[in-house]
Amino acid sequence: MYEKQQKSVLILSANAYGDGHKQVANAISEAVHLEIPNINPIIVDIMQLIHPHTNTLSSYFYKNSVKKFPAMYGFLYRKTRLRSSFSETIGTILSFGMRSLQKIIETTQPVVIVSTYPFAASIVSKLKEHGLIDIPAITIITDYTNHSFWLYPYTDKYVVASKQIRQQLVELGVEDYKIKDTGIPIRKSFDEHQSREALSLKYGIDTQKFTLLIMGGGDGFIGKGIEDFLAMSNNMQIIIVCGRNDKLKKRLTAKFESKNDEIIVMGFCEKMQEVMAISDLMISKPGGVTVSEAMVMQLPLLIYKPLPGQEEDNTQYLLDSGLAFFAENEQDLFRQINQIIANPNELMSIKEKYKSGHSKSSTMGVIDVIKREMDPSKDMQIYSPYNCFKYS
Repeated sequence: MYEKQQKSVLILSANAYGDGHKQVANAISEAVHLEIPNINPIIVDIMQLIHPHTNTLSSYFYKNSVKKFPAMYGFLYRKTRLRSSFSETIGTILSFGMRSLQKIIETTQPVVIVSTYPFAASIVSKLKEHGLIDIPAITIITDYTNHSFWLYPYTDKYVVASKQIRQQLVELGVEDYKIKDTGIPIRKSFDEHQSREALSLKYGIDTQKFTLLIMGGGDGFIGKGIEDFLAMSNNMQIIIVCGRNDKLKKRLTAKFESKNDEIIVMGFCEKMQEVMAISDLMISKPGGVTVSEAMVMQLPLLIYKPLPGQEEDNTQYLLDSGLAFFAENEQDLFRQINQIIANPNELMSIKEKYKSGHSKSSTMGVIDVIKREMDPSKDMQIYSPYNCFKYS
């Protein structure tokens, strides 16, 4: 099942609990394959590994609780933000599975373990704490925020999205040398030059006309009010990415059939970098990876309906940094779209900030961290486990 002869990097993710963890894991795997050819990247879905019979069901309840009871999810998220007896109890319940992961580690013999999911980082830290493994452990925090569920005493390196998040971790008691603010890793295709002219021909887009990209159809925030607004809009062209929401795609395709030269309706899109390259503004929920991709593509964001928890944190980071627009409701959304089209300087201001923000070399920064941790001659540092973290 796993390659034994070749040295490996074990990448732990969780496919069913948000696309971001999976996308970051894939980006790291791709980069390891290209940049460290003698190392075999192995991705393991940690939740499928330790809960094979209940993973699908628990994922279903997780996603529906976030959508149907967002206030409760937000409360629990805030309640566990800082380390406390409550957060440690919740974390312990959600991170059973030491023995299952130990078996995979014994089989794959990784030289480094990378976690893109918080409870994977917890299990790895516990294995190290109990002396069951002695392998460098790297945690990639996949949002523009911090939370106690990401922070564990036997983690060797944290990779975070920004200098601000780095400082927050230091204030929480994480040693500065353990933190690298390389940015969130994204796929190599987003680093490559995209010709807007060539792509506009490919997608049938007029380069002289304002292009609005709407993402997040899979989360269902494209309601009737937004549909009617789009149908009446004549001062822009629109691309709607419905994701895996086939029902929405069919409905919108039928509704905008008479305007198919101005409104493009798409399902799941494998080449988002191309669609972003031909767009002037994107309406989206602020997932960590989506935000990072938009920054690299220099595509300003208009945030709408962020979920409580990490999406609200990402939104706050962007607004505090002047890196995005925010719509409070449908009417505000329509007003802001029209205002942005009428005042393109606002878009240019954000694009300039993006240039000095998320680096196109963010994934290479993570590769440098992995190479460093693989080096047996690296400087040794002294651990100061749990008592270094602040409690609420």
